[in-house]
Amino acid sequence: MAKKISIKYNGKSHSFSAGVSALDVMEKLKLDKKSVLAVQVGTETLETTKPILNSGELMLLTFNDALGKEIFWHSSAHVLADAIVRLYPNAKPTIGPPIEEGFYYDFDNLKISNEDFPKIEKEMKKIIHENNKFLRAEIKKAEAKKLFKNNKFKLEMVEDLDDISTYTTGKFVDLCRGPHIPSTKVIHAIKLTKLSGAYWRADAKKAQLTRIYGIAFPTKELLTEYNVRIVEAERRDHRKLGAKMDLFSFQDEGPGFVFWHAKGMIIYNSLMEFWREEHRLAGYEMVMTPIILKKELWLKSGHWDHYKENMYFTKIDNDDYAIKPMNCPGGILIYKNSKHSYREFPLRWAEVGLDHRHEMSGVLHGLMRVRSFWQDDAHIYCLPEQMEDEIIKVVELTDKIYKAFGFEYHIELSTRPEKFMGKKEDWDLAEATLAGALKKLKKKFVVNHGDGAFYGPKIDFHIRDSLGRTWQCATVQLDFQMPEKFDLTYMGDDGTENHRPAMIHRTVFGSFERFIGILIEHFAGKLPLWCAPNQVRILTIAEKFNDYAYKVRQQLFDAHIRVEVDESGNTIGKKIREAQLDKVNYMLVIGEKEVDSNTIAIRDRTGKQKFGVKTSTFVKKLNKEIKEKEF
Repeated sequence: MAKKISIKYNGKSHSFSAGVSALDVMEKLKLDKKSVLAVQVGTETLETTKPILNSGELMLLTFNDALGKEIFWHSSAHVLADAIVRLYPNAKPTIGPPIEEGFYYDFDNLKISNEDFPKIEKEMKKIIHENNKFLRAEIKKAEAKKLFKNNKFKLEMVEDLDDISTYTTGKFVDLCRGPHIPSTKVIHAIKLTKLSGAYWRADAKKAQLTRIYGIAFPTKELLTEYNVRIVEAERRDHRKLGAKMDLFSFQDEGPGFVFWHAKGMIIYNSLMEFWREEHRLAGYEMVMTPIILKKELWLKSGHWDHYKENMYFTKIDNDDYAIKPMNCPGGILIYKNSKHSYREFPLRWAEVGLDHRHEMSGVLHGLMRVRSFWQDDAHIYCLPEQMEDEIIKVVELTDKIYKAFGFEYHIELSTRPEKFMGKKEDWDLAEATLAGALKKLKKKFVVNHGDGAFYGPKIDFHIRDSLGRTWQCATVQLDFQMPEKFDLTYMGDDGTENHRPAMIHRTVFGSFERFIGILIEHFAGKLPLWCAPNQVRILTIAEKFNDYAYKVRQQLFDAHIRVEVDESGNTIGKKIREAQLDKVNYMLVIGEKEVDSNTIAIRDRTGKQKFGVKTSTFVKKLNKEIKEKEF
């Protein structure tokens, strides 16, 4: 008798024989299959035709879901690789993953320019219209070596794999674990966006490859919307706005390292003050650790073996040291500095630490991808029975902080990767605890199989900006490995000191640099008053009104408002235009009428004007707007 499994959908459970496909389930439940790209059953992501072997809750993945988009774009990368191999038979495909928006594929032995894009797109459209299915096959290592004998890059990947699977679309075969969309015909619009160089496995000592970026959509209308959004994104580019607003710069003497200017530091410090207060209210204490620590520490933490290629190194007194890429090992040393009792837990220690990561020059991108950044970290040490409650508190704090900026977000749970530290059962418990916390909060989430950190599974928050783009910022990781490796203990209620705490790693902004870049683009430089560098600018119609302007300035300055006076000889029209370009929140126009009536004329960023306002009334309005963090 066939094994029975329970499939839960929309709150109801349904019984099926193990091995049923998602297509059959949708058929029986009379669900619309048209836009479904793949499914999730429990924590497993499957193609619609693949057998379902275990019970679980069914989630239909469409292009509206983050995971659905990833699968769609990953499949589109296969179409690109197929087109390249058809047009350039000597090219060697390497890897082609989905990215935050779209996909790329890296090729060896391929020399092309942007002028070749129309020809490649034409070939991709031809493949799409062939309606080729994505057919999965699980093969032995020997068979894989034979199949990819002419591609040294695929052979190198095969050597690293235990379980090997391929996907065939038409005549194109690729090494891939999937899953994929049902067929190429699901793709209705594609566009290649840019070319760049890349090193095989991000190693400058290895082969340099040609990377082709692209994007694809299930409808032509979505591609049209994307094209409009790209134009708007150019206008909002934080690198351009940062230069215009004099916030930060990058110098040839330090590529990938941010030089913060005075006005940029205003934004940074405003976020820091906000962050510190919210963490104080949430029961965190602040710590700080050095940025350079001995090699032995990084060997013990596992970073030397698992993260070495992303680290910087130095020598002090002939000893090897590393510049920290993460704050956790230093924080662990603080924990080990004294004995602890179960009565102290949870310990919530927050650190805004300066981290350095060796990013390749090709991936550097303004504030979004840098080599040095301030990470808003925290580490929570707690009892096993406190883990779920602490994770819930972290999610609630993250939600509260994101709402201060009007951000919506979606959540992803990333599970055990192929290379991991520790015991499988610890990972299973950690994954179940993270999922349980999200379910208690009634937070929807998707599962990213195998995408966890090497020391623990994680919850990632992807915020959505005003252009509909998503950015991965907050992270919550549950870690049993570091406490084990560093022999962290506490005295339990039984009086013995051999108990092991659980450790939660978490960030909210992710990094101050990236979060500020996102804010600049989200608000197109027009930041909320409380964190804006140019809150008020006083514009005088003529030089004779300067004395009154400075009197008003002093009143605002004394009320802790960021204010400056434009006493240049420019016309009032030009002063207003310059203030608008500088994204000033409020302009105060001072002329004869204002001096005579001892008032001010207010103009906001939308062009609305108000006359005859007392300065004290204006100060009260600003203080309320700042206190309530209006946006």
